[in-house]
Amino acid sequence: MTVTGVAYTSLATGDSSKYTETVQYYRKLGFTLIRSFDRNISQLSSSKGVAHDSLKETWLESFKLGQFQGVNRVPLQESNSIQSEGVVVKIRLTTADVVVATGDGASVHLGFFTTNLEKVSSVLGAAIEDGQVVSHDPLGNSLTFVTFPNPLTGTITGDYFHEQPLPKSVDIEDLAAPTQKKKKKIAVMTSGGDSQGMNAVVRAVVRAGIFYGCDVFAVYEGYTGLVKGGDLLKKMEWDDVRGWLALGGTLIGTARCAEFRERWGRVAGAKNMIDNGIDSLIVCGGDGSLTGADLFRAEWPSLLDELVETKQITKEKADLHRHLTIVGLVGSIDNDMSGTDTTIGAASSLERITEMVDYIDATATSHSRAFVVEVMGRHCGWLALNAGITTGADYIFVPERAADSKTWREELKEVCARHRAKGRRTTTVIVAEGALDSELNPVTPEDVKDVLVDLGLDTRITTLGHVQRGGTAVAYDRLLATMQGVEAVKAVLDLTPSDPSPLIGILENKIIRTPLVEAVKQTKKVASAIEARDFDTAINLRSNDFLESYSNFLSLSQGDDGKQILPEDKRLNIAIVHVGASSAGLNAATRAATLYCLSRGHTPYAIQNGFSGLIRHGSVEKLSWGDVAHWHNTGASDIGTNRTLPSMDIGAVAFYFQKYHFDGLIIIGGFEGFTSLHELSEARKEFPVFNIPMTLIPATVSNNVPGTEYSLGCDTCLNSLVGYCDAVKQSASSSRRRVFVVEVQGGHSGYIASYIGLVTGAVAVYLPEKKITLRTIQEDISLLKENFTVDQGLNRTGKLLIRNETASDIFTTSLIADIIGESSKKFETRTAVPGHVQQGGAPSSQDRVNASRFAIKCCKFIEEWNERINSVDLEGSDKYLRFKYVDGRKVSTVGDNTPSAAVIGVKGSELKFTSIEELWEHEADVKLRKSLNVHWEEINEVSDVLSGRLILRNRILAEKEEQSHAQV
Repeated sequence: MTVTGVAYTSLATGDSSKYTETVQYYRKLGFTLIRSFDRNISQLSSSKGVAHDSLKETWLESFKLGQFQGVNRVPLQESNSIQSEGVVVKIRLTTADVVVATGDGASVHLGFFTTNLEKVSSVLGAAIEDGQVVSHDPLGNSLTFVTFPNPLTGTITGDYFHEQPLPKSVDIEDLAAPTQKKKKKIAVMTSGGDSQGMNAVVRAVVRAGIFYGCDVFAVYEGYTGLVKGGDLLKKMEWDDVRGWLALGGTLIGTARCAEFRERWGRVAGAKNMIDNGIDSLIVCGGDGSLTGADLFRAEWPSLLDELVETKQITKEKADLHRHLTIVGLVGSIDNDMSGTDTTIGAASSLERITEMVDYIDATATSHSRAFVVEVMGRHCGWLALNAGITTGADYIFVPERAADSKTWREELKEVCARHRAKGRRTTTVIVAEGALDSELNPVTPEDVKDVLVDLGLDTRITTLGHVQRGGTAVAYDRLLATMQGVEAVKAVLDLTPSDPSPLIGILENKIIRTPLVEAVKQTKKVASAIEARDFDTAINLRSNDFLESYSNFLSLSQGDDGKQILPEDKRLNIAIVHVGASSAGLNAATRAATLYCLSRGHTPYAIQNGFSGLIRHGSVEKLSWGDVAHWHNTGASDIGTNRTLPSMDIGAVAFYFQKYHFDGLIIIGGFEGFTSLHELSEARKEFPVFNIPMTLIPATVSNNVPGTEYSLGCDTCLNSLVGYCDAVKQSASSSRRRVFVVEVQGGHSGYIASYIGLVTGAVAVYLPEKKITLRTIQEDISLLKENFTVDQGLNRTGKLLIRNETASDIFTTSLIADIIGESSKKFETRTAVPGHVQQGGAPSSQDRVNASRFAIKCCKFIEEWNERINSVDLEGSDKYLRFKYVDGRKVSTVGDNTPSAAVIGVKGSELKFTSIEELWEHEADVKLRKSLNVHWEEINEVSDVLSGRLILRNRILAEKEEQSHAQV
């Protein structure tokens, strides 16, 4: 017999010592032991939530247990003591996916869901394998713990684990039935200034909460909804958030709420939450909103006491909701919160600014004008700083690095005049709205304009204003908001009353939790430091990413002043080559590397048309400031690229490396670039000239390069696909009954398909990593039918299925569409293939920022390796040389078998260089041209949850199990 989704199970044994061990085993894991039983059926007593008949059935299970004398079974003794033989332990399962197999000699298999698999592993001393922990209890029963539950049952909540020492013995009183746990009810709110991606947060929280067995409420109009309650506190259903991913702003509203700042307002908010049974609140907002949320939690016990004293709620109801759980998400276009690299909405806002300034740049070039662009950022200069990088601005003003009140005007003139003298036709200055000088006087766009006019430039001012908050979220913000929303729900389920309120953030590419109070406290210190004119402290309090970006901007915009040039004996010849297919970010990375090299006195060389250009024509050209100054917003490759590898003629490559005395090489490209770096590294023994530091900057829309979770160009590709898929969904929704199967690029890597499937709300995603079968397609048809049945033609959202171009040789895009269309007469299907549109035009703002970051790091990598010099004895004295020459040829710089040939990449929460040899041996699938590391698997898991696929799949399984049981 198989039972799925039960609330209790019973385990029976005739061995009293085994009984005690079993009790302690399950108590260690935090399960509730409801009652133990002996043979005295007259003493059966009902536990709360357990019927007497159920206890009787449990009792009868123990009769098959007993001792044998010969061939006769000896009945178990009747006793009230736990030391008697033949006892039954009955366990309440606040878990999911329970399967019980019975029969003579049969064991029991229990499957459990937990949000903290690492803790289970630690408690049991069992390893995590294939996303699960498997163990056995003292009776030999098998237990499996997984991170994704059956949505038809409950979950293990915050008090699942406890750290109390285990008792040496267990008394019957310890096994008394506890109070029945209430269903978890979560409220989600957007507060403060709106930002793109807030709707994606609400969607993720609602659907993840429902999936994990919770009730989810939306608080409309920010804290006003808590204070007023009523219709502003609405329970959300699965379909209430359908289509929200593609919409900007926040559909549940946001507002400033003066009432909540008063205690009476917070009392009213607590009352409305208690009336709805809510004691968990997820807040998406800025530092003010999150500060209010944490204050609400700190006051919560006293607020409940006040409600009890004024007889607005009963003491029993107050005790049931004694603890408030708060989880914070940062929704802010300013990216001004400590504890996270990026806030929800910041990437979209930066993209708007970049797009607008690109438009301005076109007209500025036509008239040779100067433009002063004011962007948001009252207390934080992140937008202005990164806009300066993405738009190739000449100068920026940010609050954290106040302009010298005595010298900034002359410095601005000097920089702009120098750039004009080099042939630049435009001048762009970015001013944050909170920009200050060293005396705390505002630096306004009008102040800057006056300086540029005085320089003789035709100058205009553009204040972008709220257009920066407008429009739909870019791909990155949709992903960030969705993943953080799901993580927020998991945090609610994990937290105990003693845990501090967490802030859900991101570090490089990894979702993290940090203490909310500390993050807010650190954020407020920046404003205090600025007010105290301690600008060094202010900028140092920002993230390392902020400091690095500021340094990079100075290198790119003001590094041509000659002040950073190295001594002549330390200047290098650095080659740059593009390898593989075209992708956005190639030019931006080349520009950054070139400008950095020139600022240091190095000579940058462009190997034109890839390695084939070098081998066939020796196409090598020096790059100048004027060559690359405008490459910040151009797509494709201005120096040319192709898929030719050095092995086409490795000797010719070595010849030209020797001819130009290259001291370092930067390869920018995809898997062909990865292969090229490996070939050059392997050729060092035969051609010592390759003993120079060499790096690869991954740049490919497929994001399939080993050693990184992000490649230049993939963000531009994703943004292009988001726009494309949104338009396709709009077309599909017009007919109400239409499904589009969209084919996307990615080679044998399913990253792009997985990502775009999640951020567009696709019903299904077909990947090369997962085999397509008729059964999976049938499952998709069932999910589509259910969606259309629920919609009943009223929801105009359209339906998408995403297919990777190599997902299957048999099930092509057209065939899948035909199968789906033929299998259901209720809706029609179409195909859509964006093709090379996915490579995008101008690179996205994120690709531009990362191109600059990666390129400058690679230049510094080459500089550092050329400082690792060999000691040789020349004329009896020790002298440190950067190179050693034999017969006029460079034979060694860094030595063999060193990580001097490396790939720069984001790996988890780090940006690091990884040896090409290590990656080639352990992470590369050379045949399929991709990484063995499927670092985006969590995207697929979340997509299955939020699309409803897992709910449907488990319901189908449950129905099959029920049918099977009925047949038995």
